This record gives sequence, C-alpha cells and structure tokens, in this order.
Amino acid sequence: MRLITQPAAAPVELTGVSKRYEKVTALDSLDLTIEAGKVTSVLGPNGAGKTTAIKLMLGILRPDAGSVQLFGLPPTSRSARTRTGAMMQISALPATLTVIELIDLFRTYYAQPLERSELVEIAGLQDLERRLYGKLSGGQKQRLAFALSICGNPDLLFMDEPTVGLDVETRRSFWQSIRSLAQRGKSIVLTTHYLEEADALSDRIVVLHHGAIRADGTPHQIKSEASSRRIRCVTLVRPDEVLALEGVRSARFDRAVLEILCSDAESVVRTLLDRDPGLRDLEIGGAGIEDAFMSLTSDDTVNQNNSTRQQEVA
Repeated sequence: MRLITQPAAAPVELTGVSKRYEKVTALDSLDLTIEAGKVTSVLGPNGAGKTTAIKLMLGILRPDAGSVQLFGLPPTSRSARTRTGAMMQISALPATLTVIELIDLFRTYYAQPLERSELVEIAGLQDLERRLYGKLSGGQKQRLAFALSICGNPDLLFMDEPTVGLDVETRRSFWQSIRSLAQRGKSIVLTTHYLEEADALSDRIVVLHHGAIRADGTPHQIKSEASSRRIRCVTLVRPDEVLALEGVRSARFDRAVLEILCSDAESVVRTLLDRDPGLRDLEIGGAGIEDAFMSLTSDDTVNQNNSTRQQEVA
C-alpha cells in the first residue's frame, strides 16, 4: 500500500486579501505566497501596503476580505505562533534588566528554545551579557531584539527594518546573521528602506504599490524588468526638456551632472547631442536596484502600464 503524503503548507499564504481604512484601500485582492527557506523582501514606498501586509501575516490585523495563513493555520493559532518570530521596529523592554536576563526570560516562552550561548553568538552579543538594557547603544539594542526574535528557533522570521540607524559595520554583521539563518532553512520576510540591503540579501523581492504587487522576482529579474538605462552627462539641456522625450522615466541634476533614467539610451543620447554638441563626460550604464525601484513605483509608469493593458483589452 502506497502512502500519499500531502505537501507541506507554505510558511505564509495570502489569498485575495483586501484591507481598507475608511476610504483608503491599503491592500486590494492581494495574492502572495512566501516560499520556505528563502529571504523574501517586501518593498514599497510609504503607503504601498507593506506594513499592513506584515501586520496581517502576524495576526495583528484581520483582513476585510480573503484569507491569511501561516503553515496552513490562522496567524493567531498557537501552533503558528510557536513557529514564528518577529523583530519589529518598536520594542519596549525593561531598562533595568540585563541582556542575559532578557534572553533567559524570552526563552521561557518556548518549549524548545535555542541555547543562550547560541543566541549570544548569532546576535553578536559577546561581552554584553551583563549590560543593562538601558545602557545599550542603539545598535546593541537592535542586536538584542534580533536575539529575542529567534529565541524559539522559529521556522518563519519577520524582520521590519532590522538595520535602520545602524552603522555600516554593524549592518554588514546583521546581513551575515540573516544569511546564516537562511542557510539553516529558515524562511525570512524582510522589510527595508535600504534597497542595497534587499539586493544583497534577498532570494526574492516583492514590490508593492497602491496595495497591489507591482513586481515579483529575484533581484536580477526585478532590475531587468525595470529595463532602464542610466545616462549621466554634463550638458546645457534642462531636465524638463529631457522628461518630454519618449521613454524617459526621470531626469534630475546631481550637482552639475544630469542623470537620466530611460528605456532607450541610444535615442536619448542622440537627441541630447543634437541639442547640445558640447555635451561631455557621458556615461551610460544599467539600472541598479534603486533605479528599478523608482521606475516600478512611479505613478507615471503604473499609469502607462495600465493604459497599455486597457488598449490590449480593447
């Protein structure tokens, strides 16, 4: 007799999820599945819906329509919660407890917590065990918050802006810790305003805009989807003149250098040279993650794509 096994449920699955705040639609029929063992970054400008999406995944909010499941269960179920960790931006911890006392306290919340020594090592808290929480620097508090979020050895970890305010060295150390968790097969959902962080860490990037998924893929795919080229040059041509050209997504001065994002670099450069034969210091390169993000979340780009879809349907 052959046993038939059901595939394991995805760590996170949002199906047709909508959430509104009075007249504002934060999420609009969102379908999103987070795959196991990967770092997934959820990006978007302010108001895109990413914070609402994370709060729904954590069970802090309930959807107005659709369903949210963690490991095939409601986010508020005990079984789902014991497999989930969260490192949020705001944490109120007693200033008079030491690092070790806080770690030991949080370990008591779980049936099979990670060892204290392992948590200290993963979070880089060596030599800080006896330090009072109130005496920690901002970066040290972030590292402690990270240790507390993984006390229960979670299969799924939410990290909301985990490196905000950290210096470059501490941020890089955090990156290494996140990578080590992913290598252990943990599923990590990351929100960050540092686009280079998402580029460096993510297996997958989901870009939200106006409550819907604007792009979804690997960092390389996201950058390719934007299909932008960056032009930099010193010229007398004004940004407003360049913005009127077909395929130009943005044009601005970076000090004395005109920086342009466009889909057809050859055509734009040809026009620039026609208008300013004295143009100099010309550089043409591919779009980076920041360029791709700006292109994908530009309302002009969204409206252009919507117009194209309407024409195709018509």
